[in-house]
Amino acid sequence: MSAILKVYNPYDSSVIAELKQDSESEVHEKIELARIGLTKMNGLSQRQRAVILNKAADLITEDSEDFAKTLVLEVGKTIREARTEVSRCTETLRLSAIEAIKLAGEEVSFSAAGHPYKQGFFRRAPCGVVAAITPFNFPLNLAAHKLGPAIAAGCSVLLKPASVAPLSGIKLAEYLIKAGLPQEAMQVVIGSGSSVGKSIVSSTVPRMVTFTGSRAVGEEITRFAGLKRLCMELGSNSAVVILSDADLEKAARKIKAGGYSLAGQVCISTQRVYAEKQIYSNFLDLLLSEVSKIKTGDPMSEETDLGPMIESKEVDRALSWIAEAGKSGGEVALEGARDGNVLGPWILTQVPENQKVIQDEAFAPLVVVNPVRDLDEAIENVNATGYGLQGSIFTSDLKKAFYACNEIEAGGVLVNEIPTFRSDLMPYGGMKGSGLGREGPAYAVREMTEEKLYLFDIS
Repeated sequence: MSAILKVYNPYDSSVIAELKQDSESEVHEKIELARIGLTKMNGLSQRQRAVILNKAADLITEDSEDFAKTLVLEVGKTIREARTEVSRCTETLRLSAIEAIKLAGEEVSFSAAGHPYKQGFFRRAPCGVVAAITPFNFPLNLAAHKLGPAIAAGCSVLLKPASVAPLSGIKLAEYLIKAGLPQEAMQVVIGSGSSVGKSIVSSTVPRMVTFTGSRAVGEEITRFAGLKRLCMELGSNSAVVILSDADLEKAARKIKAGGYSLAGQVCISTQRVYAEKQIYSNFLDLLLSEVSKIKTGDPMSEETDLGPMIESKEVDRALSWIAEAGKSGGEVALEGARDGNVLGPWILTQVPENQKVIQDEAFAPLVVVNPVRDLDEAIENVNATGYGLQGSIFTSDLKKAFYACNEIEAGGVLVNEIPTFRSDLMPYGGMKGSGLGREGPAYAVREMTEEKLYLFDIS
């Protein structure tokens, strides 16, 4: 008998769904179906793939409120955050449709001594079956960022959604099939990463694994994947530098959003802030004023700004890290109250740089604000971790902004904007321990296709 996977509402811990987990034999059956699905994808033209993606976006838009409520129930994000994710999902699918149409190669020169009569070109061919493993925090749009480009490229997909929040990914797959995608080309595998995820990754059928999740799991995937393409976004501890010439009110307002959206459970959540000493106290007062306005509570309420964290054990972990920072000399500028899985916003200051709340990914409604002597000290602290997804700087000095962009070790550096900003069409990915490859439909399609050469001897 197959095991049952219970899906819980993070806000009130009620069971919202029970799903049958796939057995090992069922996983292998779905892998084989995905192989068949690849053949069926080969029969679809680029335009047909684009039509499917646009149709799926239309269907999701029609049922957008239902999708949003599903996100609230399984993730705990606020209804307003959920609606934004649904909108972004449809945009990601439409951007992927554009890439399906644009997909092209180029002519290749074979001009070499003794070979005057050769001409040819390369085209971008689908890499094969793509294994897509998605996280709980954006289970709809991050699935779209994997499925959309894969379909645009002509690949079939094995989707393994997060076991704590699988419902949105399942719905997305259903709507893609409803839009005309061959059923074999869209296989959803249900279960834990340690069981079904490992089976997918270690199989020789998928030619690529695209994964969003923790660094530890990403490293484990690399051990089991073998000779596969890998695209992995592995989180971060994103930092903001604030110089004395910055618009402090703007910075405080944006960091309020960047540090506490989805209870801080965002890979590019604003976690660290380094403010120059001469404006440190002023900025901290402004940030406290902004963050104190955040309303916690029922995520289904239109008035709520901050809902629950995904599980009780994650709240416990975050509080233990905060306690460790306090024992090491860190100070509490704002203490967040706990109510079940809802953790109010925290602001810590004067935290030693070796603490977990600085060195690791907090994934909690927590921002650390530390003073620095100057820009060079700020950049040194920003770079002194194993992560590098996105960072940012607030300044009115263009020269210093460019200097920071060059020196900060991250996949993206944003000026007068928080590192939490992401447009779904931009190249998105990290340096160091934050991952491999890039997402964003145009860039993901490149990852999911191979340059296949066609040569003609016309002598």
